[in-house]
Amino acid sequence: MLSSSEEFPIRIGKLGDMQLQTGIYVYIGSAHGPGGLSARLGHHLKPTGKPHWHIDYLRAHANPEGAWYCYDSRPWEHVWAECIGMLPGASIPLARFGASDCGCKSHLYFFNRQPSRAAFSRMLGALGHKHPIVRHFLTQK
Repeated sequence: MLSSSEEFPIRIGKLGDMQLQTGIYVYIGSAHGPGGLSARLGHHLKPTGKPHWHIDYLRAHANPEGAWYCYDSRPWEHVWAECIGMLPGASIPLARFGASDCGCKSHLYFFNRQPSRAAFSRMLGALGHKHPIVRHFLTQK
C-alpha cells in the first residue's frame, strides 16, 4: 500500500498518464521470483532511479505504508485483484496498471482511506477460496 498527499498527473511508462490523488493506493503483485517476498518488498520500499515495473513510476511519488501478503505456492495476485476491486470505495486509477500480462482490469486500486484487511479476508472466503492467512507488514516511518 502506498499513500499520497498530493494531486497531480504522472506518467506511468508507456501505459499513459494517471492523476495522482490524495489517498491510498493498493497494488497487487506476486513475489515468486528470485529472492521471494523479501526481495520484492525491498525493491518497492525504496525509490528506484530506473523504473522497471508500473509500480516503480507510482512509487516515485507515493510513500509505502505497508503490505498485505501470504505465503503460498499458488499465485494469488489475480484473485486478490478481483477481491480488492470489490471492496467498498475501490476505484481503478489507470486501467491495466500492473496487468499488462494478464486479463485483470488492473492491479492497482485507489481508496480515499485504507481498506479493511478483515473485510478483504472475508471476501476471499465468501468467494470460496481456500486461502492462507493474509498477513500485514507495516513500514516504519
